[in-house]
Amino acid sequence: MSTDDTTTTDASTESKCGASEAKSASKASTETESKCGASTTETETESKCGGSSSSSSSSGCGASSSSEEEEVGATVDDFESEPGRLIAVGLGPGKPEGMTSRAKGALADAEHIVGYTTYIDLVPDEITDDAEDIYSTPMCGEVSRTEEAIDRALAGNDVAIVGSGDPNVYALAGLALEILESKGGTASAVDFEVVPGVPAAQSCGARLGAPLVNDTVSVSLSDHLTPMEEIESRLHAIAPEGFTISIYNPWSRKRRENFQRCCEILLEHRDPDTPVGIVHGAARDDEETLITDLGTLPELGEEDIIDMTTTIVVGNEDTYVWDDRMVTPRGYETKYDY
Repeated sequence: MSTDDTTTTDASTESKCGASEAKSASKASTETESKCGASTTETETESKCGGSSSSSSSSGCGASSSSEEEEVGATVDDFESEPGRLIAVGLGPGKPEGMTSRAKGALADAEHIVGYTTYIDLVPDEITDDAEDIYSTPMCGEVSRTEEAIDRALAGNDVAIVGSGDPNVYALAGLALEILESKGGTASAVDFEVVPGVPAAQSCGARLGAPLVNDTVSVSLSDHLTPMEEIESRLHAIAPEGFTISIYNPWSRKRRENFQRCCEILLEHRDPDTPVGIVHGAARDDEETLITDLGTLPELGEEDIIDMTTTIVVGNEDTYVWDDRMVTPRGYETKYDY
């Protein structure tokens, strides 16, 4: 098993895509090698399977990215092997006990595991130790690592691409299908499958009591992919409605104004006494939970409890707090006596 931290000392090896690659004994701060032939340097990422991207500029999320639109480097016609499998696996909230048995089984069966470095660290050691190869990239490497996973599958490997929560909630399942299509492939050719996990809203809701029992919508405040003007428009549309709102990615060191603007919009449409639940690092070692109200929420932006691992749950007009738990009635009280 190799990681992003070191490279092997072999003079040359055969990549999983069939390409011959030279390797040095240098640290990955200057270069890393993937089993698919990917070589990553400080200024360029190039995969023997076809992925290539420049990283000469800084993106809004703090990582390097290309100043030009990233292009898919290889198509299905560039691979001679019978395709393997590609599985998008949701890890749930974090700790192994929060993973489904189906997710654990899928990861145990995978030859290669691909993902964001932080999420790879959440995979149990007994699974990563048995994997043939682990490939990870830092934040904002979504496209490169997803293409890497697809190329490995097209090269005949059984590959799992992992993420926290659920692969269909602000995650990479959709991106994987988009890139696969752009390469001229099909989901059935690589036996693509999604293994669901517990989304952050659900794991955080469980920590807060029962705030999500009625109609609920989610919104992410990350403007990495969605312009803030569009996020504001969505908030104005949903805030007046009778939904409980789950807010993902509320705050980062470089992006504070989005949170403040979100609070302003919510307070335009909802009472300051509206219950709000905040869960930082749900089911992880640094988990912290707070129940407050919408009027107090803006001043908490500078507190450690709110960051990119936090999910905020804003109640609807019927939500109330009882015994330190948020409760959103489903409506049974209108039809039954209890």
